[in-house]
Amino acid sequence: MSDIKRIVVVGASAAGLTTAETLRREGFDGLVTLIGDELHLPYDRPPLSKQVLLGTWEPERTSFRDDATYQRLEIGLRLGVAATGVDLVSRTVALSTGDRVPYDRLVIATGVRPGRLRAGHELAGVHVLRTLDDTLALRAGLARASSVVVVGAGFLGSEAAAAARTLGKDVALVDMAPVPMSRQFGDELGGWIGDLHRDRGVDVRTGVGVSRLLGDTGVTGVELADGSVLAADLVLVAIGSVPATDWLTTSGIPLDDGVLCDATCQTAPGVYAAGDVARWYNRRFGALMRIEHRMNATEQAMAAARNLLGEPQPFTPVPYFWTDQFDARIQAYGVFPPEAKMTVALGEPANRKLVAHYHHEGALVGVLGWNMPRELRAARALLLED
Repeated sequence: MSDIKRIVVVGASAAGLTTAETLRREGFDGLVTLIGDELHLPYDRPPLSKQVLLGTWEPERTSFRDDATYQRLEIGLRLGVAATGVDLVSRTVALSTGDRVPYDRLVIATGVRPGRLRAGHELAGVHVLRTLDDTLALRAGLARASSVVVVGAGFLGSEAAAAARTLGKDVALVDMAPVPMSRQFGDELGGWIGDLHRDRGVDVRTGVGVSRLLGDTGVTGVELADGSVLAADLVLVAIGSVPATDWLTTSGIPLDDGVLCDATCQTAPGVYAAGDVARWYNRRFGALMRIEHRMNATEQAMAAARNLLGEPQPFTPVPYFWTDQFDARIQAYGVFPPEAKMTVALGEPANRKLVAHYHHEGALVGVLGWNMPRELRAARALLLED
């Protein structure tokens, strides 16, 4: 560690902050600089589409730490400043201010940016949801809206549709896939999620895409590919995300659906990546992975920090993630390839309490629990044994 005096972390969300805190916890006493393009102190994102959108949490509650904690840990914050490039030879990070920040080790944790439709985002009432500011704008819009269309029925879109419906809005949920969350958990499980939304009054429109957003200055509706029109005075576009790597395109750092890393999360000499932006080789599953989930951000940041300080070890987690929609908490461990076969091991789908196993190529690769957290923990043990 003696040659490491300055560590720069680009990205000030869960992965970036965890990296900085882990460095201190592991005894690193050199300079730690945390760079983020938002002005807010680092905050937690999962509550944005749930508690903050519903208004049950105020924004301040999402902050990870207060100012005094950063001062005590001697973590240098550079907030409201975007990184614009990396020079691997001089080992410097270029900033939007024109400054260049030198590093001995660098951690990239810039996360993802929301996907957008090809047109229509200039209309008032059209939102995306990634940042705290996005969420507050959406929350204010929902307070005024009566008809809401959510485009995209993945994690974010399904959660936001549930929140908007809970707030009493007329909500339509649109996706080209045959059922909500089909890409995440397959058609059968996704069909049950669709039923959950329909039972709560959501107009679920799946198997059809969006042709265009309607309106002159403000959105008034959504025209679907089958010619139907959904009235809307608010539209949330939640069609996935893209890794925030545009600032690295000329750096020489390997990029392919994220920052390409080896099994230890290293992407170039002295450079590591963690969180949503990192695509690394997970030896447990024998595959490259990029995971956009909160728990992975924390675990991978801890691994990256320890690896850059000491003897590198492969990062081999069993991915864990969850979603809250209405009264359903759906938790999952493992991976869920499209070809996997799903079977219900415990419970009844009709009761919306179940544990499902996902097998692929003869092995148990994923387990999912719907309102059965204790039983799911037991199923996770089976996953680790398999």
